[in-house]
Amino acid sequence: MSLWKIHGNGRAVAPDAVVRPDERLNWPATIAIGVQHVVAMFGATFLVPILTGFPVPTTLLFSGVGTILFLLVTRNKLPSYLGSSFAFIAPVTAATTSAGTGSALAGIVAVGVLLAIIGVVVHTAGVAWVDRFLPPVLAGTIVALIGFNLAGAAHNNFSQAPVTASVTLALTILFAVVFRGFLGRISIFLGVIAGYIFAGIRGELDFTAVEKADWVGLPTFQLPDFATPGTWSAMAMFLPVVLVLIAENVGHVRGVATMVGDPAINENTGKALIADGISTTLAGFFGGSGTTTYGENIGVMASTRVYSTAAYWVAGITAILLSMSPKFGAVINSVPAGVLGGVTTALYGLIGVIGVKIWVDNRVDFARPVNQYTAAVALIVAVGGFAIKGENGFELGGIVIATVAAIVIYHGGNAIARLRRTGADDPKPLAAVGPIGGDPEE
Repeated sequence: MSLWKIHGNGRAVAPDAVVRPDERLNWPATIAIGVQHVVAMFGATFLVPILTGFPVPTTLLFSGVGTILFLLVTRNKLPSYLGSSFAFIAPVTAATTSAGTGSALAGIVAVGVLLAIIGVVVHTAGVAWVDRFLPPVLAGTIVALIGFNLAGAAHNNFSQAPVTASVTLALTILFAVVFRGFLGRISIFLGVIAGYIFAGIRGELDFTAVEKADWVGLPTFQLPDFATPGTWSAMAMFLPVVLVLIAENVGHVRGVATMVGDPAINENTGKALIADGISTTLAGFFGGSGTTTYGENIGVMASTRVYSTAAYWVAGITAILLSMSPKFGAVINSVPAGVLGGVTTALYGLIGVIGVKIWVDNRVDFARPVNQYTAAVALIVAVGGFAIKGENGFELGGIVIATVAAIVIYHGGNAIARLRRTGADDPKPLAAVGPIGGDPEE
């Protein structure tokens, strides 16, 4: 029996139809759409290892492997590409600086294991408890603070080549407003390409490593370090990432269910969390970046109306094949600091704005003190780089402190305000998060 039924004539999608996850077009069309998914994810996925110092081929390998694992765990019922998560950038950068790459990988493994455990709980008990623990004001705050916390990193790259960075940033914004549809959604990717060309004209490119790299070869692997004393304090910085990955996965599942018009897809929420957890754990064990479901690929599905999981098998296999070229990875690693400074000025800000959009889409009432202080305190702590330092190198960074502060202020403040009936609490029912970036529910 075939894994996928042929949709219609296999060549086209009727204006009022969608290609469901268990369907596919003919293989030439499916392969073309699968490659399009690779292009859509690539601009974001390759930036994470560049910004964190991880090898690009290794990250590509585990994004492809993670995608295939996701399809296997969800039994081909949920289309998704697992690419590098931007939520890992800040903790990985901080952990690498303070305790080394091995400790950063240990943090990624810890996130993956915890996410998989939460996935098992959600699959068994349902997603309602996640909805109550992570309401829109908290979800938006945590996503926003992770993006805004990276402002200093963007400035550091920008200042190394301000002219190239400014041109790259300007072109990235221009592409976003000039192009329609798919090209507009990959404006960051196009901005990197344009900035790279401009940097080449200015003589800022170094191809030494590219010339030495082989055309074909295995990615480089590195194991996590759980023995270094600084590892365990570094792990604390990764815990807020779990909340972001939960929000992204829950939002992805609900977004697909809404677009396909099949509420039964929501039953795969727990499996999605388990799959992403396993993928992230595997990547962390061998030197890759943590993964998450990708909004860029949601955009491709929305524009093509093709939700076939067959296309994602093609995308996963294509990513694995690309990872087998060290020269390809060396070209990506040759992107100069000025180009990175330009795109990350926009990119990190956009991560923050996604958090703000969660507030807007879910109509968070910022007239209520609990909501005001939840967001206000957390954002200032994250942007200001607050830190708590202890003995033997133990340190809690701004993201950890800000996340804990947001959770305590929101849930503690609500409990007190409702007990006292002061009207300072969040007036909304604790509704589900997602779909992230979707239309607000009436």
